[in-house]
Amino acid sequence: MEPTAPILFFDSGVGGLSVLGPARQLLPNAPIVYAADSAGFPYGKRTEAELAIRVPALLGRLVERFRPRLAVIACNTASTIALDHARAALDIPVVGTVPAIKPAAELSRSRVIGVLGTEATVRQPYVDDLAERFASDCIVIRHGSPELVELAEAKLAGEPVAIQAVHDAVAPMVLQPDGERMDVMVLACTHFPLLADEIAAAFPAIAQVDGGPGIARRIAYLTQGQDWPGEPYAGIAVFTGGPPTELAPALARFGLTDIQSL
Repeated sequence: MEPTAPILFFDSGVGGLSVLGPARQLLPNAPIVYAADSAGFPYGKRTEAELAIRVPALLGRLVERFRPRLAVIACNTASTIALDHARAALDIPVVGTVPAIKPAAELSRSRVIGVLGTEATVRQPYVDDLAERFASDCIVIRHGSPELVELAEAKLAGEPVAIQAVHDAVAPMVLQPDGERMDVMVLACTHFPLLADEIAAAFPAIAQVDGGPGIARRIAYLTQGQDWPGEPYAGIAVFTGGPPTELAPALARFGLTDIQSL
């Protein structure tokens, strides 16, 4: 394995940066390619059949172009729908992103937890399975919020995001039956940790959990013993919809200074 072989992170937009951040902390010298399917954004409004074809096809093109050592589908929606398809199509390890229901159940005292994701993620049978395996004694309230995805993208582009707008996007989950007892919410979309401060301000009594740190540990485990460059390596950001110049300052904060098109 060449030390310069990158880790590939893939998302529909910029939400996967919330997964890249913890991975950067554990593996600061790892070369990174961050790919955003901006032409297909948002995934939460696309059909399962469409994503099952689109995601593996795009990953195949990215693997051919950048020759990564490992790929991370840093998107809950894409992972719950297309992870198995991607693993079958690629000859490198593929790490998925799944809702952090297990740690939420471990943290909850009221035994009422929320799963806040995209509309596509929260309706997946995979979420049913996670809830049955790890939160069978909990009431699990789900809510899909495309508005919150848009707000996260806007925030990263430097636009102001009002706490009230975040509150209004999340409120339907809390207003469901038993929602007043919810003490933990799962941020089941990688975009949502980018709004962690705003969500906390809107709902200070509800703790948040997300899968980013766990995914970072999984990446570190799968790459242990492999060689890396001797110093931090400039990262590449690739967009299917053309380079978004307004995101350049935010991408640079994650070490992504080379912005390209796919």
